[in-house]
Amino acid sequence: MTTTDATPVRVLIADDQAMVRGSFRVLVDHTPGMTAVGEAANGTEAVELARRERPDVVLMDIRMPDLDGIEATRQICSDPALSAVHVLILTTFDLDEYVYAALRAGAAGFLLKDTPPSEVLTAISVVAAGEALLAPSVTRRLIAEFARRPEPARPPSRSLDGITDRELEVLGLIARGLSNTEITEHLHLSLATVKTHIGRLLTKLRARDRAQLVIVAYETGLAGDRRSGA
Repeated sequence: MTTTDATPVRVLIADDQAMVRGSFRVLVDHTPGMTAVGEAANGTEAVELARRERPDVVLMDIRMPDLDGIEATRQICSDPALSAVHVLILTTFDLDEYVYAALRAGAAGFLLKDTPPSEVLTAISVVAAGEALLAPSVTRRLIAEFARRPEPARPPSRSLDGITDRELEVLGLIARGLSNTEITEHLHLSLATVKTHIGRLLTKLRARDRAQLVIVAYETGLAGDRRSGA
């Protein structure tokens, strides 16, 4: 899937391996509707280039020298001037120990480095459109992994106060990795109603996207709560 609008999707590639950067650049530049606007060999360069180029998507490696991808993601996603920049994490392992921290830092999702080219392009388009790239199967594995970890030492930054019972049900199902269609079937609601509940959750919980809702569900304990159906 590619973007065919007149304005191409602008992509910044951050990875400490020149061969990896080059491969992604060739892929992006040879795709109609996309263009690479720069390459960064470390997190510091990624942040500087993001501020200068204002890309739509940053393909961000996690393990980089000087400044790692997590901190670079945090700096980009916390900068109000870069609110339109979306970070897509690149990782070697789908349960990389740093993936959770990267999502918490504001990343819209993540990809494995060995993801087929066509899926990489689809992911870039999805993230550029403002959607989270957190596939249901990946969400389930992440939550399963996090559920085995000790409780966070510090209290969650967000609470579920003000969230209705129905919204809690929807949030719990998102945390389980259900798609919007699956949620409609599970709760016997229309797709429009489910989308409305998700929109309200994003607003009330000050979440950037669906990935952040999963993080909130984990941090507040809802991911392991009976209300989530877990």
